[in-house]
Amino acid sequence: MVPEKQKVDEKKVPFVQKHSTVIVSFVFLLIGWFSGQMNGEESISSILAYGASILIGGYRLFKTGIKNLIQLEFDMKTLMTIAVIGAAFIGEWGEGATVVILFAISEALESYSMDKARQSIRSLMDIAPKEALIRRGNKEHTVEVEDIQIGDTLIVKPGQKIAMDGIVVKGLSAVNQAAITGESVPVAKSVNDEVFAGTLNEEGLLEVSVTKHVDDTTIAKIIHLVEEAQAERAPSQAFVDRFAKYYTPIIMLVALGVAVVPPLFFGGEWDKWIYQGLAALVVGCPCALIISTPVAIVTAIGNAARNGVLIKGGIHLEEMGAIKAVAFDKTGTLTEGFPVVTDYLPQQNTDANEVLAITAALEKSSQHPLASAIIKKAEQEKLPYQKLAIEDFTSLTGKGIKGKVNGIMYYVGSPNLFDDILPNGIPLNSKTTISDLQNNGKSVMVVGTDTDIAALLAVADEVRGNSKSVIQKLHSLGIQETIMLTGDNKGTAKAIGNEVGVSNIKAELLPQDKLAYIKELRSKYERVAMVGDGVNDAPALAASTVGIAMGGAGTDTALETADIALMADDLSKLPFTLKLSRKALNIIKQNITFSLGIKLVALLLVIPGWLTLWIAIFADMGATLIVTLNGLRLLRVKDK
Repeated sequence: MVPEKQKVDEKKVPFVQKHSTVIVSFVFLLIGWFSGQMNGEESISSILAYGASILIGGYRLFKTGIKNLIQLEFDMKTLMTIAVIGAAFIGEWGEGATVVILFAISEALESYSMDKARQSIRSLMDIAPKEALIRRGNKEHTVEVEDIQIGDTLIVKPGQKIAMDGIVVKGLSAVNQAAITGESVPVAKSVNDEVFAGTLNEEGLLEVSVTKHVDDTTIAKIIHLVEEAQAERAPSQAFVDRFAKYYTPIIMLVALGVAVVPPLFFGGEWDKWIYQGLAALVVGCPCALIISTPVAIVTAIGNAARNGVLIKGGIHLEEMGAIKAVAFDKTGTLTEGFPVVTDYLPQQNTDANEVLAITAALEKSSQHPLASAIIKKAEQEKLPYQKLAIEDFTSLTGKGIKGKVNGIMYYVGSPNLFDDILPNGIPLNSKTTISDLQNNGKSVMVVGTDTDIAALLAVADEVRGNSKSVIQKLHSLGIQETIMLTGDNKGTAKAIGNEVGVSNIKAELLPQDKLAYIKELRSKYERVAMVGDGVNDAPALAASTVGIAMGGAGTDTALETADIALMADDLSKLPFTLKLSRKALNIIKQNITFSLGIKLVALLLVIPGWLTLWIAIFADMGATLIVTLNGLRLLRVKDK
């Protein structure tokens, strides 16, 4: 295994230096051509120059081709080796040298295009700084990132890149996370917020407690996972490899038939038909076919990573392009994942701010899951709830809480609590309001005394701002069914589902129920995607054709378990991923069809005897260049 630094150095070799043998070979080809013009094509000087061109330009080709021939392994290099040796054998030195040069140029173009496609991932390697300012004890040191330990305090000045993953322990700033999550807008960071290596600190001074070693940072994992994904065989690529295995010996037999059948049985000229046979060998080389899939896969995965979407393999890219239905977890996927106060309805003849402050003061001592939403609401209104003294605080299990404020006993709890404590129960008009709020999927809390109601509060898990537009885009892209799967009650599920516009809603599901429903969807649609948080939905994510995790940048679990991770926890990346995958699938199909089609057309030229080595090599190189450029079009797919 090549060390990482060595690998990076190799990648930085200039294009001209990397392909210097092609240039030298081309010079000898020109010398041979000029010598042929002056002294004749069969002159010693011309043959020697062409021979030097063939040996220099085709050394690596012949080395592999002859080795494969001895081992009876037939690939494109074997075909090219036989074709060039054959051309020299029948005296076509110039055409043999041209075949070598054009083949070498074709390989150089392939190499260039693949490097171009991988460029976005390689650039990630240079994003994170190689050294950082660390405070240990009372001293500050600039150290190599490899020497930074977990628990060290990282000092990041405005305008500097953050060198390591960690938690902010001091300071306030805006951090540009585009390199990791694809977000174009800087994210505010304060104490206890997570930051990632390779992101840019824009405004304030930050002190960060390091939480991961350099090899375990999110950026390091992304690079590793994307490189693995780009190397992985996609289904269409596996098909091409299997096809080439049988195709190559068939082409060799066809070329042999072209060379010997007409002279043996139809009185053809040996020189002419051996030449045709060699041309058939060259045109039969599956260069374009072999390059058709990997260049598209590498380009698409690189483009996705640059836009904050981690696709963990060509197989998942292709499967995503064929998805017909998408299932969504509700909490944290279609919704924000935390409760907020959606409605605050103070009753007449009450001080709205005073009642809210009393409610927040009581909830501060509560363990109820919805307490944080009420406290947050009071803080947004800048109410001095913390100054209120609470006496005789009591938790009423399953119903709510009570406590004295300024000598008055207040209650905060469910409508059932007030039905019990109020002399005549909850008034009819309040009951109607409560019922309406509950039908909209909201949890209702009542605030008051044992004689009357002071206010109604409705709390709900808020729908993400872009959930509705994402569902609409998926339907417009031809997704046949969008399904929301949730463990919530049917009322809440229906309210959220109708708001975001999914075509089907399944509520009150346990994890095993979600798993069973995904299997049911697969039997109906074959290919189904599941979008979840990568933790609670692990069984359903695993059972789906493509498991898509939200918030890959923040959770190792999402990076490890999902087939695709939306790094910024941004649902709007889903339609982009679908478009990119479909485009990649179309381009792969186009490339394979074109590669095989052009071979067939060129081989048909053998019948009238029109095929030449020139036509053969230009058809082969041209096809390779076209499928390569077609694959690179995936770099132009934008996240809109």
